[in-house]
Amino acid sequence: MSHSTRPRLVIAGTGSGAGKTTVTLGLMAAFTRRGKRVQGFKIGPDYLDPSYHTAVTKRPSRNLDTWMMSPEQMLEVFIRGGKEADLSIIEGVMGMYDGKDPMSDHGSTADVAIHLESPIILVMDIGSMARSAAAIVRGFQSLNPRAKIAGVFLNRAGSEGHYQLCKAAIEKECQIPVVGWLGREEGIAIPERHLGLIPAVERGDLDPLFDTLAHAMEKTVDLDQLEKLATTAPTQSEPVPTLFIPQKNSIQEDPPVIAVARDAAFNFYYPENLELLEWYGATLCYFSPLEGEKVPVEADGLMIGGGFPEEYVEQLASQEKVKASIRERVKSGMPTFAECGGFMVLCERIRTLDGRNFPMVGLIPATVTMTDRLAALGYREVRANQDTILLKKGESAKGHEFRYSTLEESKIGDKIAYESIGRRGATFEGYVAGNLLAGYTHLHFASNGSMVQRWLETCRQYRKQKITQK
Repeated sequence: MSHSTRPRLVIAGTGSGAGKTTVTLGLMAAFTRRGKRVQGFKIGPDYLDPSYHTAVTKRPSRNLDTWMMSPEQMLEVFIRGGKEADLSIIEGVMGMYDGKDPMSDHGSTADVAIHLESPIILVMDIGSMARSAAAIVRGFQSLNPRAKIAGVFLNRAGSEGHYQLCKAAIEKECQIPVVGWLGREEGIAIPERHLGLIPAVERGDLDPLFDTLAHAMEKTVDLDQLEKLATTAPTQSEPVPTLFIPQKNSIQEDPPVIAVARDAAFNFYYPENLELLEWYGATLCYFSPLEGEKVPVEADGLMIGGGFPEEYVEQLASQEKVKASIRERVKSGMPTFAECGGFMVLCERIRTLDGRNFPMVGLIPATVTMTDRLAALGYREVRANQDTILLKKGESAKGHEFRYSTLEESKIGDKIAYESIGRRGATFEGYVAGNLLAGYTHLHFASNGSMVQRWLETCRQYRKQKITQK
């Protein structure tokens, strides 16, 4: 078994809103400015924060999750994703101990940090407190001593004097360093992480924000001390791969081509999902429905991921040739997987908040109606209601939902894809017809290794069918 030295830091928060994202991006920007190759990671299933990380570091950020995948698989993703990086910065989720279950640390930032043997920097908002800050840090230290808090970052300090008061109390009572602070600076507020984020990142609109954050960190943060703390992480034993298994990636003759929709409307993909398809023999071919690109002729399979198609609904509705190409290829039997945003555009129409209807592809007999609040959020375990291109009837996979829409006027009937189990119980969702599988749930392929190979085999069969029909 090989070993690797991976300097790393987990950025945890005392709760949501403590400032983890601001601190994470600031540190990524500051260390990148120092010439370091920084690898970003996000704990949990979120797609949006990794988009920021990728924009700052110019390396694809990856998700680390101990619920959708096993701890060993999570470590494999970490080791593989951080190759050739000088420093890994891992952004936590919610509060440090918040996870799947309030009675355990499972799936929490603390849980991932323990498995990674990573030093933790605890970010806390010190507004309206002084010595009490030390009590909060002590509580976080004691709840699970296996989670090693190596330092503290103080956010939203009223002044440098206020910061010094809290720093003195924490260092005396908790015996760990306070590594830096930020004041109540309105100029470095992170914009709301939802609609329009991806195009803003792609246009470079956020680059001035990243520069401002880097400059702020250089002024009030001990970057040298943080770098030393990152190197205190022990050398890791690389796990025996269970996802990207050596010798299993023999490229088949005439490998199947999977067309992947990727643009500002469709951009939520776990990097590992795409890389696993390639590892097991697929060639990926990207196209942009938004820009009028039809499904590539050479495609033997189609994947339409999540995103925010409602933000571009008028433009998508006008792409008649694109919609027709998707309809024709799916009806011809091409194995197709669509999730969340992809599921939405395969329906008959999207109804916007102002009541307007925009015609979509029309393969799924339902109307998507946008809502002004979250309609669903959280982890899901899906059990196949019938045989699909990914799962046989009764098989399970894990993923999550995050959506601002609901289905109405649905005539899906007996073509429901999954029983979906979440915190609030079980529901039925999704659509399956022939080689089409679509649903709101974003699935992580690591949660069931048979999905990738089953899909690729179906694509190979479709490719043979195409050749025979020519």
